[in-house]
Amino acid sequence: MARYLITRAWQSALTLILSTVVVFLGVRALPGDPALALAGEDRSPEALEAIRHHYGLDQPLPIQFVQYVARAAQGDFGESIRTGIPVSSMLTTALPVTVELSVLAILIAAALGVGAGVLAAVRRGHPAEWLANGLALVGLSVPHFWLALLAILYLSVATGLFPASGFVPLLDNPVDNLHHLILPAVILGTGLAAIIMRQTRSAMLDSLSSDYVRTAKAKGLRPRAVITHHALRNSLIVVVTIVGLQLGGLISGAVVTEQIFGLPGFGKMTIDAVFQRDYPVIQAVVLLTATAYIVINFLVDLLYSVIDPRIRVTGDPA
Repeated sequence: MARYLITRAWQSALTLILSTVVVFLGVRALPGDPALALAGEDRSPEALEAIRHHYGLDQPLPIQFVQYVARAAQGDFGESIRTGIPVSSMLTTALPVTVELSVLAILIAAALGVGAGVLAAVRRGHPAEWLANGLALVGLSVPHFWLALLAILYLSVATGLFPASGFVPLLDNPVDNLHHLILPAVILGTGLAAIIMRQTRSAMLDSLSSDYVRTAKAKGLRPRAVITHHALRNSLIVVVTIVGLQLGGLISGAVVTEQIFGLPGFGKMTIDAVFQRDYPVIQAVVLLTATAYIVINFLVDLLYSVIDPRIRVTGDPA
């Protein structure tokens, strides 16, 4: 097990290094010159040269990369080209909003998806399975932005049950914070719940037809114990993999939901930075997203050994 963890650790570190290089070069391959955008109407050669010198854009790419990595290792991602605000301060403000929204959406999706998947597998051929499959199909087919607009129209404007927009920090008022986030979290988690439901149902059907489940039933174990302690536990590997991958995706992909509900999160900051050619912000956003994917995948690998003890022996999550 130790050898497996060491191997995964250096693979994750190598992936992070390569991601840093790709992010740095990819951002500079974007069309447009940030110096032109900053110069405004005064686009004299002297003004452009002064702007490039101030932000280090006139340095060779290798020097820019080394300086960027050295600062990023200390948590310094530079200053926003458009606002002059330190990027780390912008991340500190925006990232908690998106992380909280993503975690809440994952919890809702996992509760709905696993519950519906187990019910559909246990009650195969019954109306419960047909209902779960139908809801999963709707969750996969309906666009999030359209569902969000309907939710705002009927649950916010018409009935006033939930706020249509805005955000309250968790530490300021936990109740209001949850009141503002619950609706966008449900909208964001619908598609993921459908995916989890389908995968849980498939994995549960395989487990329920396995020899060890039939042996557990032959020993006289209660049906609930057979489902939860034997079939479901061995089906959670697939669920954990999906949740781990989707959590990283939600952190970077909640752009539309945040825009519709007016949440000051990661997505809005990313869109603004791309349109404004704000190199430091784009680099920090993409690098942080890549790091989130790498760390989450590493934690998922560790969780495999908790769910299935055989992995601790073989050292292979496959």
